Amino acid sequence: MPEPFNPLDMLSLAQSIHIALLDQEPVPMESVPQFEGAGIYAIYYVGRFPAYSLLAEANAGGDWTTPIYVGKAIPEGGRKGILGIKKTSALSKRLKEHRGSVEAAANLDAADFYVRWLVVEPIWIPLGESLLINRYVPVWNSLIDGFGNHMPGGGRDKTVASKWDVLHPGRSWSTGLLARSLGDQESIASEASDYLLQRIPPK
Repeated sequence: MPEPFNPLDMLSLAQSIHIALLDQEPVPMESVPQFEGAGIYAIYYVGRFPAYSLLAEANAGGDWTTPIYVGKAIPEGGRKGILGIKKTSALSKRLKEHRGSVEAAANLDAADFYVRWLVVEPIWIPLGESLLINRYVPVWNSLIDGFGNHMPGGGRDKTVASKWDVLHPGRSWSTGLLARSLGDQESIASEASDYLLQRIPPK
């Protein structure tokens, strides 16, 4: 006998957040306004970087099927369990930080990125992000780590550079990090191409 549908179980709640996010029209990354709220977001790529050609093809024509990165922005204090905070610009601030990373990269163009976001009650934000990551397994969340990194704190200049910073150099604070020993730009780009080929069949 099939399990009865429960609209309030965790999976149903997460899927409702996902559906609400997909109802939002993607906006050019360069045009994201300042706004209040915390929540979740998905970033899409439509440019000409060779390793991401399948991504650009999948998102061509307004299909927006495959994000390159998904994430969350919670209110200050949210990580300590202080939820329900209404006055915050955490989400738009986070998207602005991401734009800065893209603009700093030597081989990316912010004009090639689009964003859709959803302001969510803080208690549901981690659930929504978890579903998005598990649903899409975006290349910048899973394989090319480091896009969401912040500048390392004092005394951490010996941190190994992330794959993202090796593949997309340019962030000023990343220049002091140790070169990654797990691959150079060419090998990491090849990994990304192979990863996307396995997840996105060519049209």
